[in-house]
Amino acid sequence: MAKRVLMVATVPSMIGQFNIKNIYILLDMGCEVDVAADFTDTSMWPTERIQKLKDELSDLGIESIQLNFSRSPLKINRHIDSYKETLKLIQERQYSFIHTHTPIASAIVRLAAHKTATKVVYTAHGFHFYDGAPLKNWLIFYPVEKWLSKYTDVLITINQEDYRRAKEKFYAKKIVYVPGVGVDIEKFAPRQSGRDRIRAELGLKESDIMLLSVGELNENKNHSSVIRAVAGMELTYVIVGKGEKSGELERLSKEFGVDVRLVGFRTDVADFYDAADVYALPSIREGLNVSLMEAMASGLAVVCGRIRGNTDLIENEGCLFDPVNMDEIRKAIILAIENREELSRSNLQKIKHFDLSTVDNITSEIYRRGTGI
Repeated sequence: MAKRVLMVATVPSMIGQFNIKNIYILLDMGCEVDVAADFTDTSMWPTERIQKLKDELSDLGIESIQLNFSRSPLKINRHIDSYKETLKLIQERQYSFIHTHTPIASAIVRLAAHKTATKVVYTAHGFHFYDGAPLKNWLIFYPVEKWLSKYTDVLITINQEDYRRAKEKFYAKKIVYVPGVGVDIEKFAPRQSGRDRIRAELGLKESDIMLLSVGELNENKNHSSVIRAVAGMELTYVIVGKGEKSGELERLSKEFGVDVRLVGFRTDVADFYDAADVYALPSIREGLNVSLMEAMASGLAVVCGRIRGNTDLIENEGCLFDPVNMDEIRKAIILAIENREELSRSNLQKIKHFDLSTVDNITSEIYRRGTGI
């Protein structure tokens, strides 16, 4: 009889962007897989993209299960309801193990799984507490994650800082480091056709400098700092993503006289990497950012915050900056523009260590050894 596994995340984009390969690994092992998330949450993906994911899962024989998780830690009644839903689901389907992602869903899952003695693999995509994090993050998230680690059979960390801290302080039965969710180096290999198409769409000449960021338009992604930093520079700043900060970013672009293009959610992100000259990741907090790895695999010069995860990928100090220091951001972008070819070569070499095949092999071993498949 095939073993049944549950894959969980708060929102469906986490499944579609980061866990399809994990699902295929489980299917190849002969497992039956269910996927649970709040499929009504359109904060990251539009309804059409979510339905496409559900159709893709259905074609694989996978059921998409609606659990009413919330991304907000303040919606206590909703968390209680989703805990009851999760517990009922686990009791009814008797999963061999659960692989869970995102902090709130994973807290609920581990509490429910503990009640049923169900094994849990938890991937921490970047703890909310980290070197330099606000005190409130340490007061709220650290004790919760430490306590819940007692109910975690395998804790997967995706950057060296989180791994070291978990090994020293947490109680999970097994703690492992995996180099992120991996990047498909072949998929993101640079192509001239993508560059030509996107630049034509944006009305940019080959000689125009295009700076790119990919990510949700929210406070943590910190795109506003880049807009302030590049004021007066002759370039176009393109941001792929959607979110509540779009109005503020449009206002800032006018205030600082920066040519900013907010292109929203796109399914052709690889072509935007091809079209760009420099990639910027100004986030305040990251685990191990996928878009940064994709940009490196695309042969882009990249600049990013001097924060956890980013420093696992980028060794050139000139390409790192304090995310709230406009002068450092500006200097890093200028350096990257002036040294694009050299940085491109070094990034293409470095990213080979984070290839998807490497991550898949580690994940397969975790499933087999850590969960007894």
